[in-house]
Amino acid sequence: MRAAGRGRKAQGKTWRDDPSVPSSRFALRSRPHAPRSTLHALPGVRRGARWVVFGALALALLGTVLVATAWGSVSIPPATIARMVVARLPLPAGWGGAVDWPAAHETIIFTIRLPRVVLAGIVGASLALAGATYQGLFRNPLADPYLIGVASGAALGATAAIVVPLPAALYALGATQWGAFLGALAAVATVYGLARVGGRTPLTTLLLAGVAVGALASAATSFLMYWHGDKLLPIYSWLLGGFGTGSWRQARSVAPYLALGAVVLLPAARLLNALQLGEEGAQALGIHVERLQLILVVVATLVTAAAVSVSGLIGFVGLIVPHIARLLWGPDHRTLLPCCLLGGAIFLIAADGLARTVLSPSEVPVGVLTALCGAPFFIFLLRRSKRDVF
Repeated sequence: MRAAGRGRKAQGKTWRDDPSVPSSRFALRSRPHAPRSTLHALPGVRRGARWVVFGALALALLGTVLVATAWGSVSIPPATIARMVVARLPLPAGWGGAVDWPAAHETIIFTIRLPRVVLAGIVGASLALAGATYQGLFRNPLADPYLIGVASGAALGATAAIVVPLPAALYALGATQWGAFLGALAAVATVYGLARVGGRTPLTTLLLAGVAVGALASAATSFLMYWHGDKLLPIYSWLLGGFGTGSWRQARSVAPYLALGAVVLLPAARLLNALQLGEEGAQALGIHVERLQLILVVVATLVTAAAVSVSGLIGFVGLIVPHIARLLWGPDHRTLLPCCLLGGAIFLIAADGLARTVLSPSEVPVGVLTALCGAPFFIFLLRRSKRDVF
């Protein structure tokens, strides 16, 4: 009878008895020395197929860059653009073929279009990578890069830089960009300082402090806009987001922060997988959760602040792209983070191409276009997770 009972019990296993299920906190509590393989337990693309996905996305990104660069009032074939680029590379003479394009086309590509496309790709990759990191860190599908005050701090810093009468030379050197960057960092540093409780930083307290500081910074921004009504146009132009003034200088200033984010966040994918077990589960695997959370928040904030400083407030990129990648390739962060890096660049380059051509010769702020796409998607996610939220 006992053997039969044990057999029935073994056949009636539930998800709580399965150590490979990452959401089972009970399983990890009952196994304080869980195997390290638990870090890889999230479902997703297999290792061999993962590189196929990365390669396909890289080719899609290259194609998007070519099409977006060719897209405009002056039509230039993508093949000609590719030859122009090859002609500028340090390659043996004749690799790019004969130079049979007008000099004006070369000026349009390398001075106007290509810097803008590259900058849009860097910003999109930064926001999507930071968004996926925040969603994994907070274990919240509605988290985005602006969650803990980055957007409101950047808006206040940029607005202050616009309304303060600075010398024209400082504006030429990017005073608005630096104001937004420093404002974002100051806001997040304030949030993190307020959220510290007894040497720890609970995620719930961090979110609430972000809401409070964000509201205060937004109120200060509104007051500056009211008091300096003559500066409303440049302020709104920045707040709505766009790449109309994109340049190689801006792209070079933001690229190192994206590189830093990629170097730090991509190797942390396994640790983000472990965080899906909860703080207790991650600690049972030997992970210093408090230190990991601090590193992820700091790096993701630096990446977001740098992106926002050159583009303005472009919303929903860090919300839409991680969810699309998660639906297509699973929740494993080893696949998710690189896919968001490439997918975010593709998404924002395409959105910027639409923004500058849909009402040509006028230009729609790309932040408005992403909001039009993102708001319905956000409502869909909210409805889908309604039982969990309420």
